[in-house]
Amino acid sequence: MGAPGFENALALPPARRVCVVLVDGLGSALLKRKIAHAPFLRSVLNGTLAGAGHRTIQSAFPSTTASSLSSLGTGVEPGLHGMVGYDVLDPDQDKVVNLLGNWDAGVDPLRWQPYPTVFEKLDGVLPSATVSLPKFADSPMTRAALRGSRFVPAGSPHARTSAAAELMAAEPELLMYFYWSELDKAGHRHGVDSAQWEHELEELDAAVRRLATQLPAGTLLLLTADHGMIDVPESARIDYSRSAELVAGVRHTGGEPRLVQLYLEPDADAAALADAWQQAWGQQAWVLSRAEAVRSGYFGTVRPEVLPRIGDLLIAAREPVAFYDLRRSAPHAMAIVGQHGSLTKVERDVPLLRIPVDGKAGGKGRTGKRG
Repeated sequence: MGAPGFENALALPPARRVCVVLVDGLGSALLKRKIAHAPFLRSVLNGTLAGAGHRTIQSAFPSTTASSLSSLGTGVEPGLHGMVGYDVLDPDQDKVVNLLGNWDAGVDPLRWQPYPTVFEKLDGVLPSATVSLPKFADSPMTRAALRGSRFVPAGSPHARTSAAAELMAAEPELLMYFYWSELDKAGHRHGVDSAQWEHELEELDAAVRRLATQLPAGTLLLLTADHGMIDVPESARIDYSRSAELVAGVRHTGGEPRLVQLYLEPDADAAALADAWQQAWGQQAWVLSRAEAVRSGYFGTVRPEVLPRIGDLLIAAREPVAFYDLRRSAPHAMAIVGQHGSLTKVERDVPLLRIPVDGKAGGKGRTGKRG
């Protein structure tokens, strides 16, 4: 879009209007496997839609919404923006806090994530807008990672696509973030192989088709995701807190079921704990120390303030298994079918689709001062 201070790392074509559709939970492997339920997106993937393009990129790590949306919103890695998981340790309070929907009252979103967002950097340069569910308008997650744009609340899929098209047509230049949550919800509740998940993919496909016909000509329409998802059978959802050796010396447990983060007491035997996990689950999960994970670059560059937010020991599932601490989580948490958070390709590989806009709806944009 020509704004100063940014790099076109993805080599995207120039455009005066850009709409980024973020589909929560749509991994590349899932899209390809279920493509029969998305005929419009299939035409993008197989090249029958003129001008379309697609590639596979990677989500942030952990492959969870709080981390990936923060990287999308700020352009920096989790080790810098500090959103390093779903539930993580707040060292100042010595307690585990949630970084998504149940934000702790003692955590200031602007102090926790101090980097300016892309929207803030564009202030006075290019207008920006967010089209999303009303409940996210002033949520702590929005204030931490996606602050600075004009927020346009819209509930139903039709309301969101209509709002996006109207807003885009009214501006000669605009960067838009468009959030789609329904697929992730269906996957968590019913699994990615359920009829409910497939129905939501069909709904998404219809909505993106509408956008492609309603957005004004010249709009760059992109679709991507924050993570993929894998179904975990009930028999493989494990309460690890029942095994004393797997929590020996552990002060706090955090992360999520496919990326457990264990925070140890100062005098804990970290090597013995890692060995216990390796002996019990080493065939189904990677067992990593914080130092190993940081050295491997999973979190990118890590600020000193962020380092203690990462677990001393990380348990990253590589098979369809999920680990729970039922001393801290409610038993109904184990009812979740579709899960994510770990390092596997099905969880980290996400699509980046470039979808042609035919401009049938027109939209010359209003005249007036830029920005």
